This record gives sequence, C-alpha cells and structure tokens, in this order.
Amino acid sequence: MIEATPELTIEEAFNQVTELKSSIASVLIGQDTIIENVLTVLFSGGHILLEGVPGLGKTLLVRALAQSLSVNFSRVQFTPDLMPSDVLGHSLYDLKTGEFIIKKGPAHTNLLLADEINRAPAKTQSALLEVMQEQQITIDGESQLLSSPFMVLATQNPLDQEGTYPLPEAELDRFMMKINLDYPLKNDEITLLKLNTEQRSHELNTNNLPQLMNADIIENIKILATKTIVDEQIYHYAVDIVTKTRNWHGIIHGAGVRASINLIKAAKVTALMNGRDFVVPDDIKVVAKNVLRHRLILSADVELEGITQDQTIDDLLKSIEAPRV
Repeated sequence: MIEATPELTIEEAFNQVTELKSSIASVLIGQDTIIENVLTVLFSGGHILLEGVPGLGKTLLVRALAQSLSVNFSRVQFTPDLMPSDVLGHSLYDLKTGEFIIKKGPAHTNLLLADEINRAPAKTQSALLEVMQEQQITIDGESQLLSSPFMVLATQNPLDQEGTYPLPEAELDRFMMKINLDYPLKNDEITLLKLNTEQRSHELNTNNLPQLMNADIIENIKILATKTIVDEQIYHYAVDIVTKTRNWHGIIHGAGVRASINLIKAAKVTALMNGRDFVVPDDIKVVAKNVLRHRLILSADVELEGITQDQTIDDLLKSIEAPRV
C-alpha cells in the first residue's frame, strides 16, 4: 500500500525518483537516458512523443511506467479507421431514461498510450489537441476535467514507413519532448536475448514491477519541481536559444513560446532529479534537443545535405555562450 507524502524534501524526491528509474530499467535494458527523459516529462506535467522503428521497446517502456505507478492507464491502437469518438468518447441515447448519456473513451485516464499515433489520419490525431492542452474533454458541448496527473505517451514509426501520416504542427507543439529511440548496444542486446530466450517472456516481467508512486506523490514531486530556483540569466539563456531558431540558417520555421516554457520546466525537473534545488546551464543543454527537435522545420536544401534537426541544434547551442551561474 502506497502512502502519500504530504510534503517531500529534495532528498526524498531524489531517492524516490531514483528508485523508480532503477525499477523500470530492470526490464528496459540499456535505455537509461530514455527513461530519465520520460520521467522528466511526467514530473513536468507534459506529454511525450517516442519515435523509432518497430521492436525497440517503445510500448514496453510505457507499460513498465504504467505498472510502476498506482494510476489509471489506457492504451489506444491508432489505425486508419480510428475515429475521434473512439479516443474521447461519445454520447448515447438511453431508451430507458429518454436522455443522452456520455460514454467515456480511453482518454479519460491518467496515462494514455497512443500507440502508433501516425497510423491514423489527421482528424483523429487532432482529437487529442484539447485534452493535451486543457486537460479536459468536450463531448456535445459538455466539458469534463480529467484528474491529475494526465500524460499522453505517443509512439510513432518513422514517416518513411508505409501507411503513416505526419502529425499536424499544432499537435507536435503540444508534446513537451520528442525522443528518438535507437538500436541497443551489442552488450545490451545480448542481455535482451538472454532475458527473452532463457525465460518465458521478458515483457511479462513488467507485471512484476512494484507500484512505487501514486497520484499524490507524483503531484508533490511536480510541485516541488516548480520551486526549483532559476537565475535570471538562465531565463535569458533559454529565450536566446529559442529565439535563435527563428533566424538560424537552414531553419524555415523555428520554435514558439511554448518551447521556451518547456525548456525551463524540463530543466527544473532535471535539476530535481539530480538532487539540486537550482538550475544550471547544463540542465538546459541536456533537454534542448528533446524539446526543440520536433518544433523545427528545416529547408529543403539543408535536408538534401543530410543535416538533421539534432545537428542544427548542436551548432546553434555552440554559438550561444552559456551564462556562468
């Protein structure tokens, strides 16, 4: 039985988050950085987009997180024929009462796995816009607030895969981070081979993960993160980075204000997860690629040269002097 902690100290929060990371890492081999990124978004109150070819453990990661938290979890498999009402819910006419009743969809939850979100057309993808931004769902003019925490964890395959649709820019901007998953290192892959061939099934191990946090603890950590000290120079540094994306060579569409906000939010949680109550410039650098990569549109000439968003962000960061705080 998990007991809520009325008020956490920095040390208590650090210890609890570290335990949570270690627990998830026990089934998600070699993806420690990815786990940290997902937890950063969770404690920032944001949403995350996970991209990678099939078989890299995107769904396993979300299942492990859901099993480790004592909160509600729903999964939606996005397909070309999925309708917005299949995600949000819809109204039904009750013959007995003569009234319309609301049938809630899977989005009425705490953790929502939108699996292969780019398999569905834009109309269905956009159904998540209101719920991601406002944490509420409107059906037939009636709005219902969702309980906190609420987090969308969307997975997608690279856009060159057959049967995929690009996400609308407005929806991409609602995701705090976009994480690219890559193939595991050789030793990690060998470990995975052993786990999946010497035991019944490695993925079944997620069912044995202990529930380490409930909604109250998550909220306490989120509140504690907001109190992390940010020097005035750090605010300027974050805005300088985002502003530079709007006039950088090779970028035809830069990041908006939401990127600046998310840089600071993510940096605060990063500091907390490292046991600090203050943000340093490296906290901004650590989260910059994940916060910015899906918000930048590169010119055709730059893409033909093989230059990626990540390379562009690296060059951009090198051009801006970090503050000394």
